[in-house]
Amino acid sequence: MGKPVFKRKIYDEMLEWKENRSDQYALLIKGARRVGKSTIAKEFAKKEFKSYIVIDFAHTSKAIIELFDDTYDLDFFFLQLQQLTGTRLYEKESVIIFDEVQLLPKARQAIKYLVADGRYKYIETGSLMSLKKNTKDILIPSEEHKISMYPMDFEEFLWAIGDEVTANTIKTLIAKKKPAGNAMHRNLMRVFRLYMLIGGMPQAIETYLEHNNLQAVDVTKREIIDLYEEDFTKIDSSGLAGDVYDAIPANLSSNASRYVLSSAREGTRAERMLDLLPDMLSSYTVNIAYHANNPSVGMALEKDSERYKLFTSDVGLFITLAFKDKNYTENVIYNKLLSDKLEANLGYVYENAVAQMLLVKGNNLFYYTMESDTSNHLHEIDFLISKGSKICPMEVKSGNYRSHKSMDAFCERFSSRIGDKYVVHTKDYKWENGIHYIPVYMIPFL
Repeated sequence: MGKPVFKRKIYDEMLEWKENRSDQYALLIKGARRVGKSTIAKEFAKKEFKSYIVIDFAHTSKAIIELFDDTYDLDFFFLQLQQLTGTRLYEKESVIIFDEVQLLPKARQAIKYLVADGRYKYIETGSLMSLKKNTKDILIPSEEHKISMYPMDFEEFLWAIGDEVTANTIKTLIAKKKPAGNAMHRNLMRVFRLYMLIGGMPQAIETYLEHNNLQAVDVTKREIIDLYEEDFTKIDSSGLAGDVYDAIPANLSSNASRYVLSSAREGTRAERMLDLLPDMLSSYTVNIAYHANNPSVGMALEKDSERYKLFTSDVGLFITLAFKDKNYTENVIYNKLLSDKLEANLGYVYENAVAQMLLVKGNNLFYYTMESDTSNHLHEIDFLISKGSKICPMEVKSGNYRSHKSMDAFCERFSSRIGDKYVVHTKDYKWENGIHYIPVYMIPFL
């Protein structure tokens, strides 16, 4: 029995490319390793084309690799490709998949001429290793339509576990601005906590469906983290990238107003991180929230590139990473999350989950800090999102949600810029004093 192919929202983006752009552009799917790029590309090819060829540059024959030494005569190129793969190509009805295309830069360079030739369609996938590091000596094709693939979001997770009810229930509650009620809210939080524990990596979800055992899921997630950290050495041979990734949970748990480099490695200069950060971001293993120096709709124009917070791209991996140095049986976060006994000082898990959900919905991540007028305390807004001409502050609470001094101070200072105000918490929905108090499971559907 083959592995399950999960329903993914990116499929609709791929359909849009096929219908409207594929005559002029190859499709480049970017994302972290093990996020499901190859699987969705093959599933799409199988369903939407008469025939397809997959060239996996991490595992293909020398004869196929050598085809790309000379793509001048495309008639002969396609003749050999069909012969070597045993697959017939049909004009306008076949697609060729370049899997792990960053491993053979000259194949990516050939995309320009293959697309111009017009006979077939092309899908490329690229992962963890920064594509730019393997393209410095080639002409990067402008004939690429790039889309990003992320870990499965909460709704995709629900589809995967066969839950066809929960997403519609939450959407209805949001539309009507109504609380779920005690029993339903407890059930919705239980399902969301399960998503946090497993995460959105397809392999982790496969393991859960096969074994119904969170210890087995944890083993799968540890293997993915090990894979990422091995690949980080290709980005940075000094090991700093891996140390920075490992220290993400510690940074968030410390409530620092920015990522503190010394927590990853003592003595690291900020300039070193500025060189490394673009490659880590292009690996899709981390998400970043920049400090907004001027909180307004154009926050990206005045972000502080040296003041930021880092999150893991998947909350399930975050939970495993936070306790990577302990055995599963010592991982208190699993037991406490599953039984809804997560202490307030572990609320940074929810912050990572919210960052992930906001980013997947198309929001760039920003936060804001300001000094208190009455004390040495620093006010911090966890996330700022823009809606129309207004900004919407969002605080994430796992403990006392009734206290929101930072939100109050921020809204007083920038009152003319404020739209909706959100306190994200683990309790039921309510509207009070101009603030939406929303349960965390509603974030993906806002």
